[in-house]
Amino acid sequence: MRVSTFQAAGTASLTLILALALANPAHAQTDPSATEPGGDDIVVSAARTRLPVSALPLTNDVIDTEALDRQLVISGSTVDAVSALLPSFSPTREKLSGAGESLRGRSPLYAINGIPQSTPIRDGSRDGYTIDPFFIDGVEVIYGSNALQGIGGTGGVVNQVTVPAPAADGATIRTLVQGSAADGFGGESLGGKAAALAGWRAGAFDASFGGAFQRRGAFIDGRGNRIGVDGTQGEIQDSDSWSAFGRLGYQLSDDARLELIANHFELEGNNNYVLVPGDRDAGVPASSIRGQTPGDPPSNRADMLSASFSHGDLGGGVLALQGFYNRTRDVFGGGVFSTFQDPAIDPAGQLFDQSANRSRKLGGKISYERALPGYDDLVLTLGFDALFDTTEQTLAQTGRAWVPETEFRSLAPFAQANWKLLDGVLRLAGGLRHEDVKLTVDDYTTLASYGGNPVEGGSPSFSKILLNGGVVVEPVSGVRGYASYAQGYTIADVGRILRGITDAGVDIDDYVSLEPVISNNRELGVEVERGPLSANASYFWSSSDLGSRLVLSGDGIFEVVRAPVDIEGLELSLSSQTPVPGLELSVGYSHLIGRTDDDGDGVLEADLDGANIAPDRVNLAADYGTGRFSARAQARFYLARSFEGQPADAAFEGYALLDAYVGYRADFGLLSLGVQNALDEYYLTYDSDTVRTGDDSRYFAGRGRTMTLSLQSVF
Repeated sequence: MRVSTFQAAGTASLTLILALALANPAHAQTDPSATEPGGDDIVVSAARTRLPVSALPLTNDVIDTEALDRQLVISGSTVDAVSALLPSFSPTREKLSGAGESLRGRSPLYAINGIPQSTPIRDGSRDGYTIDPFFIDGVEVIYGSNALQGIGGTGGVVNQVTVPAPAADGATIRTLVQGSAADGFGGESLGGKAAALAGWRAGAFDASFGGAFQRRGAFIDGRGNRIGVDGTQGEIQDSDSWSAFGRLGYQLSDDARLELIANHFELEGNNNYVLVPGDRDAGVPASSIRGQTPGDPPSNRADMLSASFSHGDLGGGVLALQGFYNRTRDVFGGGVFSTFQDPAIDPAGQLFDQSANRSRKLGGKISYERALPGYDDLVLTLGFDALFDTTEQTLAQTGRAWVPETEFRSLAPFAQANWKLLDGVLRLAGGLRHEDVKLTVDDYTTLASYGGNPVEGGSPSFSKILLNGGVVVEPVSGVRGYASYAQGYTIADVGRILRGITDAGVDIDDYVSLEPVISNNRELGVEVERGPLSANASYFWSSSDLGSRLVLSGDGIFEVVRAPVDIEGLELSLSSQTPVPGLELSVGYSHLIGRTDDDGDGVLEADLDGANIAPDRVNLAADYGTGRFSARAQARFYLARSFEGQPADAAFEGYALLDAYVGYRADFGLLSLGVQNALDEYYLTYDSDTVRTGDDSRYFAGRGRTMTLSLQSVF
């Protein structure tokens, strides 16, 4: 690990940050009802405890309703909101696919009310688009590898918390109407959204039902040109999405509640444009012209149904019980790719095809938390999680199996303890989770392009105890330090591995590439909340002996490579109220280094590339609010970086973006205007600048100035 280099960079970075401003990435404040009884600390449900986060040795952010709504007016998606506010989150691709988007250099686990949205067996990278953000009340982010939610979360957890049930008897209706346009207000760039949520409560019973529809126009870059469409992985531009949400709740007593939630989300491209490849040598990005591509438009569909029971005072403790069903279908664009060719179907080698992922999940979670009888300062949590996932990837036009149907089963009991000592000055926390995982794959045959090899199926499994532990010290009120160690796990993209087997006689039971990715996260942090000042600093290092990273094949398709991976990082944030009433200034900074073994000699000699790690970054923001008026200006500086051991043309040039928001709360609702890329900066997206550097068809510029006018009302 290159500690000396990292420390030097960190010292210089800290000097830069202190010179810039005092600030904080938009931390949220939750509803007071969500805090620990008698306290005012934030409770994060994704941490699976009622204890406030100040009692836990971890780094977190909570994006509250107001902060989230502002970002949604600016950019329109939860993924963009999280990326804009958190410096350790990579720049988004600005496409439907989130492949390569990372938190602390590893993949985050997206969840809705703690329900995982990922498809780890064959990662379609669409898990950030499974619910309309209109139905999201806030976002909880837990940084770093952990196994709190089971599989995934090697970079952290991004938990989207749905809107709460109506608080009072009677009916309420919340509506949203939006219109957006690129600079110049060209008709092809116009988009709009309409959404409504009706809620009703009568005593112990409550119900909420809503729907949302959004149409997005073409995206325009900072030079006034159409941005190229990604006809393979899928697009946000030139698409329609609609979502339906429902909730039924019954309050059995003051402490006990039953709840049923259903969500349906679809996003599909309108197929009005075709790609015009760019020219990297000439610095001309890909663009789009009117036309239609063959096959079915890329799309994303997700359904979720969950039932939960909670009791806040059962035997002196808190019981949480949840069952869920998830179903997703991701359709990707097609082409006459060499991977899809089969002489038995088309001897001419001009076979067009496209792939589709189908995944179904059934799972359940139960946990019980209470203080040890007779010793209230020691809080214990016991629980059990179960997850059953069935996933396959087919070729939609010919019905061939690219990834065979694969079943994943996880059974995981866990236990946690949190011990308050010295009247809260010191806390010790720790626990373990026992993962019992099994994969089941039937016999299958690979595609002709991989040799048409018969592969003997099997049921590989692993059993692993994942540990976590830490200490929290709060010597004076508002000053907290912590140190922690936590293990997280995921599995490498099994689908990519299974479909890419080129050797004959492979037995899945003995195929080492199916071994899990165990990430070890160590972290040191300090937080200060004193008067108008809020400051946070954390240093972490994460390692995995058998990691998983994506490498581009000659056919333009990413495949999985298993190799050790080490990542270390420094995160800083400062915020302060100013002498000007209502004005708060903020700054956040992230510095990441990632290394891997590229040549298999056991030495981590190469930097992780842009498909696997984010650039260093500085966030600056100013928030102002007085009476009915509110405003925010935010700047994001993505710093240039090169990648040792990677091609020279994969170096990132860096860019800076400024966004703005103004809002006025009138009697008829909240009227707001968001401006994304307010200075109309021309830039190449991070993914385009650092990945596929020989592919002119994947050379995309980012969005230019885009304005959104929004009216949100409550009746």
